[in-house]
Amino acid sequence: MSEQMDASAPRPDAPPIEPDTKDWTWVLLAPCAECGFTADQVDRSGLPALVRGWTARWEHLLTRPDVAVRPAPTVWSPLEYACHVRDVLRVFDGRVGLMLTQDGPTFANWDQDETAVAERYGEQDPAVVAVELRAAGDALAATFAAVPPGAWARTGLRSNGSAFTVDSIGRYFAHDVVHHLHDVDA
Repeated sequence: MSEQMDASAPRPDAPPIEPDTKDWTWVLLAPCAECGFTADQVDRSGLPALVRGWTARWEHLLTRPDVAVRPAPTVWSPLEYACHVRDVLRVFDGRVGLMLTQDGPTFANWDQDETAVAERYGEQDPAVVAVELRAAGDALAATFAAVPPGAWARTGLRSNGSAFTVDSIGRYFAHDVVHHLHDVDA
């Protein structure tokens, strides 16, 4: 019997995903031409509800029968994007937590592309990812809901030196999630 390759998994001989090396902080100053996101339209008091709404959309997306199929060999599948968003939720929850508990922390570098390969995003169970994504979304929504009024101006630095306040990192994070929903047409 010949061994057949699972069509939903990335082929071992497929070209790798090209790492994203863009500095996306510009989305805090101008609308994103690709997804239409406008950072200054995000009301920080609404972040908890927005996070929960986006999480629900990702959970629904994870029920698609083609969730693990890449639309092209060098483009993440919806499952891979969902894994990334789950991890984005976790990373930003940690970063906001640092900003609220430390003065001017510098965030550890997070290589999203390295994480995708190491964690084998394309091979994860969509049902498990949905549960993990929900938990991560609930945690970040709770973190944003608990930001005291005077703490939105607290600062932190990304490893490349980009400076954020709790307010701006919330809007920056929001773009990531919205942009990836656009990427998968959800």
